[in-house]
Amino acid sequence: MIADRLAYRVPEAADSVGVSRAKMYELIAAGTIPSIKIGSSIRVPADALRAWIDRQLTNRVEPSGR
Repeated sequence: MIADRLAYRVPEAADSVGVSRAKMYELIAAGTIPSIKIGSSIRVPADALRAWIDRQLTNRVEPSGR
């Protein structure tokens, strides 16, 4: 089961959080989402995805109610 993985390929990581593959590569290149290299392959740790989502929830701006 994919949810049990410790790390994802970039397309899998992108799909799991609902962004494009290009956006995931952009986030990785910017250092926003940490990644690891295994040979020439990039993997995104599952914990890094969870932490990124948590940061997005913490940093989001609440609407002013207008």
